[in-house]
Amino acid sequence: MKFVTPFLCSLACLTLMACSEAAPETVAAGESTEPTESLPPVIAEVSFKEARTKSAPVPQTGFWPHWLGPNFDGISRETGWRTDWTDKPPEVSWRRNVGTGYSSISAANGRLYTMGHKEGNESVYCLDAKTGDVIWEQSYPAELVNHLNAGGPGATPTIDGNFLYTNSRDGRLICFEIKTGKIIWEKKLTEAYDMEVPEWGFTCSPLIQGEKLLIEAGRLVALDKRTGKEIWKSTPHMPGYGTPAPFEVEGTKYLALLNNDCLTITRASDGVEVTTFNWPSPFDTNSTTPIIDGKTIFISSGYHKGCALLEFENGKLTARYTNKDMKNHFNNCVLFQKHFYGMDGNSNLGRIVRLNCLDQQTGKVKWREAGFGCGSILISDGKLIILSDEGTLVTAKASPESYQEISRFKVLDHQCWTVPLLCGGQIYCRDSAGNIACVDVRQQALDQ
Repeated sequence: MKFVTPFLCSLACLTLMACSEAAPETVAAGESTEPTESLPPVIAEVSFKEARTKSAPVPQTGFWPHWLGPNFDGISRETGWRTDWTDKPPEVSWRRNVGTGYSSISAANGRLYTMGHKEGNESVYCLDAKTGDVIWEQSYPAELVNHLNAGGPGATPTIDGNFLYTNSRDGRLICFEIKTGKIIWEKKLTEAYDMEVPEWGFTCSPLIQGEKLLIEAGRLVALDKRTGKEIWKSTPHMPGYGTPAPFEVEGTKYLALLNNDCLTITRASDGVEVTTFNWPSPFDTNSTTPIIDGKTIFISSGYHKGCALLEFENGKLTARYTNKDMKNHFNNCVLFQKHFYGMDGNSNLGRIVRLNCLDQQTGKVKWREAGFGCGSILISDGKLIILSDEGTLVTAKASPESYQEISRFKVLDHQCWTVPLLCGGQIYCRDSAGNIACVDVRQQALDQ
């Protein structure tokens, strides 16, 4: 059975500089406004030039501007949050529903940004991080695209200074003024690139690099982030569901993107495809974002495809190893201290999915742990923050020696495939029904 929701983003990936279950098995191994009818193509009330002449906001505590965070690595630099909940479980500060979907959450300046689908309309939300109150909401008609999953948006909003960029499940790319939610421009990817909505919808999160916005649209496309006008487009491939990863080698900037044919390496300046590595998905479900470390690139796919560590040298890709010990269905691994931590297995076989720790250099499994289904992880202060697919929030040490659980707390009741967000001592969790829970793990909360 084919069963996937790319997320998070890519899932939908996919969530920090601070903004009663059976015991798991261990296996050693060596309120909203009415939606508008439609969006105008361009609203020019807000001048991009004028907005940019003002001082850009300095990143503050609670800054997680896009998919995988400030450093594109799924690791929060936040410290001092409470990891052990044995004596006093954390409290849920607030809950809010934003509609069906798998979009994770971005954060800046005390605000959260995410997306959801309700009754034929998709909405982009700006929420108060402390209260969950809606600051602004912008809605538009959109397809649900719920083939073998709940459907709804799977891309994560991208913050870039005074602007916010989003990608709907049916390929409506929008630039907002971040303070007010006014629309600066929009572009329908299906019309611009003469393509159908992919089987699992559009789930690539917008990537901003300098003045360019990069997006997957049956090929990698670079747009002027101020206007949405095309700068270049790369070689076409069967579209995937992940987000491009930026990197630089010997002074040249590149973009790595996993589509449903291969991994592509594209020159960022002009869109020239430098090289590829064949990586077809058995069910056309490649959904993860490549993990860059120096000149190495890690990719992983589900349905018994496995993973590969590739070396990019002299414009060519070669495999250091490939194996089937890390098969990410849609949520990314996180690389921490030369080890990959990620979910190995498919959502339709959740009972046998394992959280694996894999040695980056050798590809050997250090340990496996069951009980999370196709959940998601992020890492902060040397700890794994795991959200199981049944809504249990877990903390554990990020150690290759063994799985070392610290605490667990049941927080949500619906399917959870969205990576949580740690922001200012609060963990924001989301399920596919659109329920967001703010879990207070601040140290001072222990004394209250």
